[in-house]
Amino acid sequence: MFDECTTHLTSFSAGESKGCSFLRIVMTALSAVFSRSKSAVESILALAFSFLILLASSFCSPAHAQDHTAQDMHAAMSMPMVEEVDSVKTAKLLADKRESEFNHHLAGFLVALAGLFILAEADIRNRWPSVRYAWPLCFVLSGLFVLIWSDTELRPFGSQSWYYGLTHNLEVLQHKIFAVLLLAVGVLELQRARGILRARWSAWIFPLLAAAGSSLLFFHDHQAGMHGPHRLALMQRIQAQHFSFSIAGFGTGLSKGLAETKFTWQPFFERLFPALLIALGALLMVYVE
Repeated sequence: MFDECTTHLTSFSAGESKGCSFLRIVMTALSAVFSRSKSAVESILALAFSFLILLASSFCSPAHAQDHTAQDMHAAMSMPMVEEVDSVKTAKLLADKRESEFNHHLAGFLVALAGLFILAEADIRNRWPSVRYAWPLCFVLSGLFVLIWSDTELRPFGSQSWYYGLTHNLEVLQHKIFAVLLLAVGVLELQRARGILRARWSAWIFPLLAAAGSSLLFFHDHQAGMHGPHRLALMQRIQAQHFSFSIAGFGTGLSKGLAETKFTWQPFFERLFPALLIALGALLMVYVE
């Protein structure tokens, strides 16, 4: 029954995009991991919930982009003068695009890796007890990366001071807030794994910070590359992808909180939490501008 369910859940059309293909691979990997679980019901439900988020998100961005392409073309034709971008500016825009995509992809890889460590912990913790520290360290590494490398126009990579960037560029400020949230989650969960932080309220630090970060994504300001006749379609595509990050983030935070709560559905949420974490990482890894 489990194999039959996962076969349907991980099937896409023959004409799937590279992003959908990657998401299909993620779901196949998740189904392989969950198939080893003794509690098949909770595993199937967790896999199904993760699949729904991945499936909806993978089709969300192209739909938004297609809906607005015609409007963008009409707007471009009605403009008295099409914005011209010289070769130097074009090269800069391309470099910014690649940098932004790489930042999302690396952060997504670390988030997905954290989810995989959580799933594998039960099987390998006897041979490798320190594995419990692995997933919080993934968040610490992700936070450090976003804090230092997310905006290379700032020193030491660029000439712009951090004070000027944080006070004059909303996108830079938001990136650094995301970095602080990632670092906070990683450090606090690391303290919990070490047994230093044992208070009951500490179990809800992750959900609260996840909700804060997910809410901020609704207002994420992204101005890089917003040039040319199709800039509105580009903006819609980026907003749609960040919306999917936000939904996955809310789900991840809520499932983590419920996984820490002793009640009937706790085993389900213990599986759903890392599954959604991997789903969020997968969405970040297929981010395009």
